[in-house]
Amino acid sequence: MRLLRSLLFAPANRLDLLRKFPRLDADAYVIDLEDGTPAAERERARGSLSEIVAELRAARLAAALFVRVNAARSADAARDFAAALDLPIDGIVVPKLAERADVRAAEAAIARAEDRTGRRLGAIALIETAIGVTNVDRLAAYWRARLVALAFGAEDFVTDIGGRRRADSREVLYARSRVVLSARANGIAALDQVFPWIQDSDGFATDAQFARDLGYAGKMCITPKQVELANDAFSPSVDEIERSRRLIRAYDDAKHAGRGTIELEGALVDEPMLRRAHAIVAWAGEAKPSSGAASS
Repeated sequence: MRLLRSLLFAPANRLDLLRKFPRLDADAYVIDLEDGTPAAERERARGSLSEIVAELRAARLAAALFVRVNAARSADAARDFAAALDLPIDGIVVPKLAERADVRAAEAAIARAEDRTGRRLGAIALIETAIGVTNVDRLAAYWRARLVALAFGAEDFVTDIGGRRRADSREVLYARSRVVLSARANGIAALDQVFPWIQDSDGFATDAQFARDLGYAGKMCITPKQVELANDAFSPSVDEIERSRRLIRAYDDAKHAGRGTIELEGALVDEPMLRRAHAIVAWAGEAKPSSGAASS
């Protein structure tokens, strides 16, 4: 699974929302047994998990399907693992990953399920506490063989540090940057924070574009509209693709002429920019180009 521009969550107790997954365009989906499902509803949601997963697979859900469990060493998590890991899902989302003991608990449960089913399962790790951000480099390196993505959760993080949540996310810039740097240093995709102001499409688009500038591959989403906006923000625009192709051609011409750097459209071009251009063109082969203007 390479494209992960949008990861859509829906509560495990809301079958009406889960049944919409096959009609939507997210790159991956999450059945949420954690914050999205009230504690009093979780046991009933676990009981219906097998049925809804079977229904989604019968509906030919093409994208990856995950289940978000509760914190790895909680009593709820043990019940979540028992309900989810033998089902035909692609993996689990592990919230509040903070210490190696959390990784060991989740990894042991996954490994036992793989032994039973013979299927490989991935994991998405949510970093959303002060301890998790402090330890993120070690956590990413320790679990990178399993991780599909590393994700930053702003809401829990701000609560944990006693901060105040802002629409411009200025208060989480350091933590948000630490998570994406750790992910990329370990060759793991990074997923950006939820944008909770669900009626503010312009705000979501701005937040997603900034996340892309930081190096995030995609965004966690909580509405179908956010999926559409995330797919657009994390796909290369037509202008970006065309400029990248022009850059590659110009650089190849310069190389044949014995020059290592060139100027293209007012900007000096060297090897790092060439690698980025090749990455955008390759990316365009997977993602439908967005309609947005090219990034500067």
